[in-house]
Amino acid sequence: MATGAVVVLQYPELRVVETKVARGKLDFPYIPGLLSFRESPLTLAACQKLAITPDLILVDGQGIAHPRRLGLASHLGLWLNMPTIGCAKSILCGNHEALGNEPGSYAEMVDRGEIIGAVLRTKLGVKPIYVSIGHKVDLNTAIYWVMKCCHGYRLPEPTRLAHLAAGGNLKPERDLMVPKAGYQGGFLG
Repeated sequence: MATGAVVVLQYPELRVVETKVARGKLDFPYIPGLLSFRESPLTLAACQKLAITPDLILVDGQGIAHPRRLGLASHLGLWLNMPTIGCAKSILCGNHEALGNEPGSYAEMVDRGEIIGAVLRTKLGVKPIYVSIGHKVDLNTAIYWVMKCCHGYRLPEPTRLAHLAAGGNLKPERDLMVPKAGYQGGFLG
């Protein structure tokens, strides 16, 4: 039994306003580059349970930073006809220059001469994440919103909390980041 989860946050507080999960059997094996066929049915089922329609969806997976330029974030955006951003923990294709150590530092990811995303440092002293266009956003907008949603963690709050919710481990008293007084979001260079 597998679980797909979606967590809707109110911006700029990043306060959870709705959480939905969908459980079911996975009918597609894990094959690198084909994650969408494995994970999208349960993720879509969780999204369809929402009472609130989000303005933007951050997805734990690739958008166009994919060998076929159609990763999980792009698939979900097309199916839902909504803006999506891919926020992956590892690179699937492409190369990039070195990036700085400061939060907000990024370098373009290039594959076969095409800019497909950005490697983005979201927190000092941690590995970067890989951001790409999913659907109905441009790369600068994707970088901007990912940084705005990273409050104290490497991963943006929507994907971090959805991962916890999918595992049945989301505990508001422990997991919800409350920004310090005066916090204005992440730095974007």
